Amino acid sequence: MKNKIVIQTDRLSKHFGDFVAVNQVTFEVSAGEIFGFLGANGAGKTTAMKMLCGLSVPTSGKATIAGFDIYKQTEQIKKHIGYMSQKFSLYEDLTVMENIRLFGGIYGLSDRQLKEKSNSLIASLGLQNEAKKLVASLPLGWKQKLAFSVAILHEPDIVFLDEPTGGVDPITRRQFWDLIYQASDRGITVFVTTHYMDEAEYCSRISMMVDGEIKALDSPANLKRQFSVSSMDEVFFELARGAKRKSD
Repeated sequence: MKNKIVIQTDRLSKHFGDFVAVNQVTFEVSAGEIFGFLGANGAGKTTAMKMLCGLSVPTSGKATIAGFDIYKQTEQIKKHIGYMSQKFSLYEDLTVMENIRLFGGIYGLSDRQLKEKSNSLIASLGLQNEAKKLVASLPLGWKQKLAFSVAILHEPDIVFLDEPTGGVDPITRRQFWDLIYQASDRGITVFVTTHYMDEAEYCSRISMMVDGEIKALDSPANLKRQFSVSSMDEVFFELARGAKRKSD
């Protein structure tokens, strides 16, 4: 399964008037891979992710997600992916259990599947005492771990994570990545954007975007060798210092 291609792009671009947000990006991602999509604010990461999720129509180029065309088969794509954003992933005015059941229903799980998965998820996260509490009452780290678990409740081929650990303390971030590893071990492909360079070290491969273009793509170890540096922070600096765009 590891060599099956689940994301494939060919010169994918997105323009907003004269502004080129994403400029002819080409890459492949394999099943079960943890693929880091890195770049400074304004580099084009989120725009590219929205195209891959079927939320934004490309200006040009080609791409398939889980074997489906991003122009013609967006509804099929949505059934085979999960998505988690730092800004919105859960309904805070619903309880933990209500959120799980809501999203399970949206993902098309049967009543039996939903009951089994809900109980299993609550137990695995250690939220038995919080199941009937409003999500708003949970600490941020628990919200993020719950949001990730809900995003893969339906066992999608791919889960897209848009800066999922923003604002979370280092210990909770590491626990969150344990969940990512577990998902990858089950064959779920993880496509993650982050601005934490230490998290880049956890990825199978990394794409580094600058000014809407992919400027480097390889494993963390190979990128550090390529740039003759000892950390991903230094790789990022070498690439980003030539950027022309300003951060958001």
